[in-house]
Amino acid sequence: MADEPLDASPSAPSAAADADADGVFSPSSAAAAPAPALRPRREAFEHGLLPIPKLIFPEGTLTQTLAQLKERLAPRGPRVGAAALAEALQIPAEQAALALGTLAAVLPAEDPALGEDGVGEADLRDLLLFLYIQSYKRLVPRGHKDSPAVADVWPSTSAFDGCLSALSPIQFIRCNSRRFMPSQADEEAHQLSYLQKHMANILTLLADSIDGEGDDSMVLTVETFEHLGFLLQLSEGTPLSQGASFFANSDPDMPAAPVPASLVHDWILQHITSTLEFMAEKSSAKENSQQNASDPDVTMSDAVTNTRIHSSSPTGTSAPNNSGYYRNTTFVEGLSKTSVVKQASDMKGHSIKVLNCHDSVIYILAPLKYATVYGCSDTTIVLGAIGKVVKVEHCERVQIIAASKRICIANCRECTFYLGVNNQPLIVGDNHKLQVAPFNTYYPQLGEHLAQVGVDPNVNKWDKPFVLEVVDPHDSFSHPAGVSDVQAESATCLDPDLFMNFLIPSWFEPQGPTRYNPFTLPEVYWASQRKKHASLEDTQKNIRELEIDDNRKKELACALHAQFKDWLYASGNIRQLYCLQGE
Repeated sequence: MADEPLDASPSAPSAAADADADGVFSPSSAAAAPAPALRPRREAFEHGLLPIPKLIFPEGTLTQTLAQLKERLAPRGPRVGAAALAEALQIPAEQAALALGTLAAVLPAEDPALGEDGVGEADLRDLLLFLYIQSYKRLVPRGHKDSPAVADVWPSTSAFDGCLSALSPIQFIRCNSRRFMPSQADEEAHQLSYLQKHMANILTLLADSIDGEGDDSMVLTVETFEHLGFLLQLSEGTPLSQGASFFANSDPDMPAAPVPASLVHDWILQHITSTLEFMAEKSSAKENSQQNASDPDVTMSDAVTNTRIHSSSPTGTSAPNNSGYYRNTTFVEGLSKTSVVKQASDMKGHSIKVLNCHDSVIYILAPLKYATVYGCSDTTIVLGAIGKVVKVEHCERVQIIAASKRICIANCRECTFYLGVNNQPLIVGDNHKLQVAPFNTYYPQLGEHLAQVGVDPNVNKWDKPFVLEVVDPHDSFSHPAGVSDVQAESATCLDPDLFMNFLIPSWFEPQGPTRYNPFTLPEVYWASQRKKHASLEDTQKNIRELEIDDNRKKELACALHAQFKDWLYASGNIRQLYCLQGE
């Protein structure tokens, strides 16, 4: 989708402020000036929601419950560990650890005290924001978005939607026409609207009380204000305080005076309203200019021209490149019967989304923070090095080969995951016939990419899935009674005799020291590999020793060729063979 960068924005009124006698800022004259767009941090909403009922509080008592939680935790200090969180929320220790690990994965910047894996202690303010957005409900399809009954909910296409339906994940997606599915812009607007509605309560949770009356008794420091960067952002890497007139250009050695929470609230609402109006105008203009385009999200003008695509079509022509950019995300969407490789130079931003691809092989050979695979079938997807989270949902018969800190698998069927993961694979939703196996490939720069994003190849928890409930409380659907506490189906380990190494074609000049799989293969899989190698050598030796004439040799070769071809089609590896032939 062609879209403006984060710092291309509408103009919004900015509030000027002056310090009063008590050192607290208060609004004075308002000066109209161009202001940067205020946008939601999609990572928090896309990768930070957990279907754990005890983390989700009823909206009517949400603020009160979190305020009470803050009162219980604050006396222990400004930071909260897993044990304290488990005790305060009355949840199992492993769920508390999962919550802190998920929080660490979606923070805008690493918190050294919490750690990349969330094994330390979280800042209480970050934790309160994380728990607050667990109340967020996903956007419904466009046909219902104006209904008052679903004014604060969101999509039926969540990985956990339809989890009790007889439809397969792909059938479920296809029965919801693409025209009615929320676009990236729709979801972002919905997230902004959610924050607009709840910002007063959020600021109340974060604010400090001082002597005074009315709104002036609740203030925010510049440090606390920056924690709102968990939910909102200006442009990539720009601190929120640099866009707010009441904190802009403050000296780190002389921290700015606290400001009334009401002033912060007004500033945020002004900018959210301005951004929403700008997005609505742009959407309206685009709809008027489009000529019944089937997908407004990714247009050919956004195509990445430097990505090499190998097609297996009979004509040998390259398939259309449906990859596009939306802010800091690269898209690979709608591929069918083709192969594509994307390297670091092809990426914009730190996220990749692979959407609705079928019967294809996709190689993402780049260091990234986030990856989403959605609605794919009969496809092999290699994700080279993902430093935060991989999310796979609504997929059928896909092979995912991923090296990552974390992976979440939701609502998938008959999929195999070859994993190098530093944390337990999270399995939620309606899954069937999932298999997990150790990581099985490499490419020349893999070791460098793993180090760059912080994935440790010496730690692999591929065979220790963490299974949560089938029903996601964040979706907008009602479910039959008695299923809300049913666990999702777990995954089984792939039979070692079925395990195979995966060869990545050399579509570019090999550059890098990695010449083997950096993740250690478990002994049972090593033994199987050695056994198959020895069996192959014995077979080759026996064939060489056969005393047969040339006609019989030709018959044997044809029989072996036919059996190999049948295996290629049955295993789904025929697509990779086309890739190798295309070099």
